[in-house]
Amino acid sequence: MSLPPLASFRFFNAAAQNQSFMKAAEQLHVTHGAVSRQIRSLEDALGVELFDRRNRAVFLNHAGRLLHDVTQPMFEQLEQAVRQVQQKAREDTLVVSCEPTIAMKWLIPRLPAFHQAHPQIQIQLLAAGGPIDFSRCGADLAIRRDDFRWDDSVESAALCPEWVGPVCAPALAGSVRRLSGVHVLRSSTRPAAWEQWLRLAKKVPGEVATVEYEHFYLCLQAATAALGVSVASLLMVQEELASGQLVAPFGFTRDGSKYVVLYPRLPEESTKCAVFRQWLNEQAEASVAQTLSDGR
Repeated sequence: MSLPPLASFRFFNAAAQNQSFMKAAEQLHVTHGAVSRQIRSLEDALGVELFDRRNRAVFLNHAGRLLHDVTQPMFEQLEQAVRQVQQKAREDTLVVSCEPTIAMKWLIPRLPAFHQAHPQIQIQLLAAGGPIDFSRCGADLAIRRDDFRWDDSVESAALCPEWVGPVCAPALAGSVRRLSGVHVLRSSTRPAAWEQWLRLAKKVPGEVATVEYEHFYLCLQAATAALGVSVASLLMVQEELASGQLVAPFGFTRDGSKYVVLYPRLPEESTKCAVFRQWLNEQAEASVAQTLSDGR
């Protein structure tokens, strides 16, 4: 014989546990009528009533008790299996919160190499910057620049120093070297980046105009399109420098900040976090060493 739909057994089990269609409806987040219809459908399919209905109350009868003795452990085992499957999925997934431009321009292009080396760990990316609440966002760790403070519930590990410098399309390199006659592309996330670099490099600008963009990656796209010059992090522009789409006329200068990996302070760090942090350190060291050795 074919069994009735599993959903009807689920409704029956909730009603049997609660000895009430109304309480079952509240538990399942459905209407009282939906529970009543499912129970009636199950009774029709089985050809036997499962509840005695008296004075607007319901009571399991003998057939109902026999069935509930089977459905209750069945659904308990099913719920336990679902929890185990979900826990296993979480164990295999590392949720990483990362500043958007660094994620797009540096981290994501390198993730295939990580997946090849560690196929058992799946990376889920969250694009975000600044302070982070790990309990609310669900991230296991975060990649940030250390331009804000975090409390004692957060551990930090240095990733690499921040190197910054003006970048532009090759056609604009002459104007940028003269620091005159160019559009300075500003990001609202680092509005003072140009002035900060001028101080660090001890440069005096000529006549320049400014263009505002909301995100750093828009500044970089505009710089690649020869719309102006943008001060960028070394980590953000490695691919464009290597391909010749962008040049860095003054090279890169350390600005005193650094990138860090943040993660919750726990009794013991998970293996997947430790593995990913080690890989991040290796990638960051290689990136900075390669670009600086090329004289950019």
